[in-house]
Amino acid sequence: MASKLSSSTQVALCLALSAAMFFFGTGLSPVWPFAWLAPIPVLWLAPRLSASSAFLVAAAAFALGSLNEWAYLAIVVPLWISILNSVGPACIFGLTVSLFRNRILKGQALQAALIVPALWVAYEYLSEAISVHGTIGNLGYSQMNFLPILQIASVTGIWGISFSIFLFAAVSAALFGTASVKQKRTLAIALATYLFCVLGYGYWRLASTPKNSPVIKVGLMASDDSMNLIVPTTEDAGYAFDRFGKQMLSMASQGIQLFVLPEHSGPVTDASEPATDAKFEELARQTHAFIAVGIDRIMPKVSWNQERLYAPNGTLLATYDKHHLLPHWEDQFAPSTDRTSLSVPYGAMCEGPDAGKSAQRTAVSAASGKWGLEICKDMDFPHLSRQYARDGVALMVVPAWDFTVDGWLHGRMAIMRAVEGGFSIARSAKRSILYATDDRGRVIAQRDSGFVPFATVVATIPVRHDATIYSRFGDWSAWLNLGLLVALLGVPLIERN
Repeated sequence: MASKLSSSTQVALCLALSAAMFFFGTGLSPVWPFAWLAPIPVLWLAPRLSASSAFLVAAAAFALGSLNEWAYLAIVVPLWISILNSVGPACIFGLTVSLFRNRILKGQALQAALIVPALWVAYEYLSEAISVHGTIGNLGYSQMNFLPILQIASVTGIWGISFSIFLFAAVSAALFGTASVKQKRTLAIALATYLFCVLGYGYWRLASTPKNSPVIKVGLMASDDSMNLIVPTTEDAGYAFDRFGKQMLSMASQGIQLFVLPEHSGPVTDASEPATDAKFEELARQTHAFIAVGIDRIMPKVSWNQERLYAPNGTLLATYDKHHLLPHWEDQFAPSTDRTSLSVPYGAMCEGPDAGKSAQRTAVSAASGKWGLEICKDMDFPHLSRQYARDGVALMVVPAWDFTVDGWLHGRMAIMRAVEGGFSIARSAKRSILYATDDRGRVIAQRDSGFVPFATVVATIPVRHDATIYSRFGDWSAWLNLGLLVALLGVPLIERN
């Protein structure tokens, strides 16, 4: 069939197919199978073109596919960064396809199959290391609805997912290409074995989820109503906190043990701090629940994007200041470097005549693990969550604020950290989706925060720390890919000598 098509038709068809599958298989709401298929057409085409043409076609396909995020990037970053976000990765993909072409034409099908995932993972890892936006844009997030492949992140981190996708694409292109029958047989067996192990582990891990873990009942809350969305003054904040308080009191009869409110729920100054604390401490006593709320802590010399956790006995139990701030939008805040994790025995925090009953409501004990506090963009960075995982955190409590269009993606990025680190997540976000998830990436409950005055979710979440290989050994797979890439690039130099 391919021989009957003109060269220009083949180029146009392969470019269009790859671009379309990148467009629908990545970005803000990806259809995960397309990500596996997107590189194949241009990889298959590359040996049939000159080196420069192969680079340009591949780069064009990736750049066109990346247009799926332009509307979002226009909100978050300047135009020149949006352009760089398309051109930079597109050139890396073009280089990847060019190297694949080079090795195929030299009859090195195995090297061709390995150099594609090795180069791409190395690029993603180095990019994350220097970017203020962390892992945003990583191909692994396209697979958040494919739970079996997601489990490899507990071993390799997110890097193992990108490796799997590009290995599949490179081997598939080689199998449909000009490699010898022996090479194709070797590649097919190797790929089948690899995918059997990776997906087999994924299905096993999902099936082996502990059944009798301690649990906690959480109430997630957010409001995109104009009076609750942007709260400019401490007086406005007092009214907003009152509205949230009425909502919590109306939900208290459901036995909720932890309420989570969004990021930037209102400013708190030195003058308004005592009244704010008194308000939430009283609410915590009245609801017999922990309350986590994100506030803007404004002080004369420094301001923090802060999360405050109040205990059911009416005390301020802990605070946490955000580490990774969104450029331009959060320039007024100082970044922190301190983590906040704590063991929370629920019964010990209750007081009054209902304390015994409250403690019996699926009590959280120190034996069930720790809670950790993070805020929104913090969870774009694997390193911070991995540190919490090493602390033994079992539940991450996350206030957040997104941009509506990225609600699915940004929430799912946080879920990736849960799989990598072995903890559950309770995440409440304005202009987004409220998420309650377990450490396998399962969404226990969710709700879009739009279209209602108050969006609420009540869910029972496991409070269980499941130690992972990734949390212990970190980015070992990314470094392995870097070493593999160096070795593959060095092979031609060795052969010349």
